[in-house]
Amino acid sequence: MTAKILLYYAFQPVPDPELTRMWQRELCEKLGLRGRIIISKHGINGTVGGEIDACKAYLKATKARFRLDVKWSDGTALTTKPQLVHGVDRSAPWLQVTDFPKLSVKVRDELVAFGLPDELQVGERGVIGGGKHLKPEQVNELMATRKDAVFFDGRNAWEAEIGRFKNAIVPDVTTTHDFVREIESGKYDSIKDKPIVTYCTGGIRCEILSAAMRKRGFNEVYQIDGGIVRYGEMFGNDGLWEGSLAVFDGREVMDFAPEAKVIGECIVCKSASNKLANCGERSCRERFVTCVEHTDANCATHNRLREIPTR
Repeated sequence: MTAKILLYYAFQPVPDPELTRMWQRELCEKLGLRGRIIISKHGINGTVGGEIDACKAYLKATKARFRLDVKWSDGTALTTKPQLVHGVDRSAPWLQVTDFPKLSVKVRDELVAFGLPDELQVGERGVIGGGKHLKPEQVNELMATRKDAVFFDGRNAWEAEIGRFKNAIVPDVTTTHDFVREIESGKYDSIKDKPIVTYCTGGIRCEILSAAMRKRGFNEVYQIDGGIVRYGEMFGNDGLWEGSLAVFDGREVMDFAPEAKVIGECIVCKSASNKLANCGERSCRERFVTCVEHTDANCATHNRLREIPTR
């Protein structure tokens, strides 16, 4: 059997997020899917994995309610390990994907925590006032014909360390909460009248970011339809994307084609790497690039970095 992972979102008004949460949890448990789903008054955002027929059944049911933007990718493996929910075996008759340790379905104020729950406006057809969607081939065309156009990374800065669009602006952000402060700081006033192509993993963060930027005086804002994932699926290593993509499941990193360029550097020894690691200190939330040898780097290591010679 084949393991698959779904990455999806939909911006549509949800009258009763808690009722939707219960429905989604029951559906996933019935089908043996695991992953993370967030529901808010603005819509739904999730990444779930399982056996391919279970994923298809999940999409059929969820698409009856939401206009989903969906990306498929290959999971790592399947397992028959039982799934316990509150001490009760809720395993489906299908195998379960190993890329997610459990199923999490939660209600939040926002699908992505930008800190703009009341500013964001959503209608039945999506975010109101967001940037214009560009297909991957339109992105290349815009960059070729508008020499002043710029890429603007809509992800956390550590994600850009292993992969980004050529010559992209990478804001100094640790979490999405930092974006509003960053775009209001004045750092980027010089590009307010330039064509700006925002991008993120699957497109959801740019739905919100592009609307926030337009509201704050950035006049010509675009977003890549389907995000980096859809662009990479079309162009592999032959487009404007360089490096690897950070993902939020057990794979952690994915490439769109063999022999992808390695642009990341180990935080300790500066060797080329596309591997990501969490700080070894539980009190620290920092995430960074390491090589295989230095995956146990921690806060103490951070303090000594300038004293550690490179290879």
